Amino acid sequence: MSTVIDTHIHPALFAPICEDGDRFRFRCNEMNYHLMSPIDLDLLKKQLALADIRCVFLLGEDCSFEKGQAAISNDEIAHLTELEPEMFIGFASVDPRSPDAEEKLRFAFTEQGLAGMALNTAKCRLFPYDERVFRLCEICGEYAKPVIFHSGICLERDAFSRYSRPADFEEVIAAFSGINFCLTHTGWPWVQETAALLIKYPNAFANTALMSFDGPLQLYHKVYKEDMGEFWVEHNLADKLMFGSDSPRIRPVRAKRGLDGLNLRADVMEKICCRNALRFLGKEVLL
Repeated sequence: MSTVIDTHIHPALFAPICEDGDRFRFRCNEMNYHLMSPIDLDLLKKQLALADIRCVFLLGEDCSFEKGQAAISNDEIAHLTELEPEMFIGFASVDPRSPDAEEKLRFAFTEQGLAGMALNTAKCRLFPYDERVFRLCEICGEYAKPVIFHSGICLERDAFSRYSRPADFEEVIAAFSGINFCLTHTGWPWVQETAALLIKYPNAFANTALMSFDGPLQLYHKVYKEDMGEFWVEHNLADKLMFGSDSPRIRPVRAKRGLDGLNLRADVMEKICCRNALRFLGKEVLL
């Protein structure tokens, strides 16, 4: 396997965007990243190499309507992608409640070169079928950009899972058939709802960025072999699931070992680790 793509990294601790101490403390407090320190990019590359990861999706997080600033801004995501354009694929985030949300999203696509939109409806306390979310998805459709939705329970402050249950994303996935959508965390703990959406909608994807309880070896087996049928991934979801670590909560090498522990067929692993992410991005060739 030549390339592993990690579709779920929050660059909250990446040193180049942690030079402002006040920003760093605000970010860690908002995202529940406590007792953690900034990481140098050279060390980060070595850690990613342990899992053969050569490319990662960097997810912004903007819930600034109430907080006054984004936890991870589009400017910071754009800065990181400029530093490592071969490794980092940046996803913009805007708060749908903000009056300038649509303008900021267009700027992120046209001027900052970001690859798609990441949105945490649990943190913004909006249902996915809210009109303000739909307007942002319309813009993503205009620019042919994919969307990554946080789905399932959220461990961050002031976030409620009633706004991010997988079944509630169905209306927006159905309304925008020309956009690829990713439901992160496989919608845990509602993984069967996620699986049903993946089966029903060609433009629905999910990633393996699992968290909570045990380690990835145990949790991946529980989710993908017990909560789902033993062969659901290989027989039904091989084209819809993408690898994601949820770093920095889970080190990417540990997440990759969890995936390896499922003992999936080599062709299925190739899809989950790389090819599905390329299809999600709308790319035809390997990075």
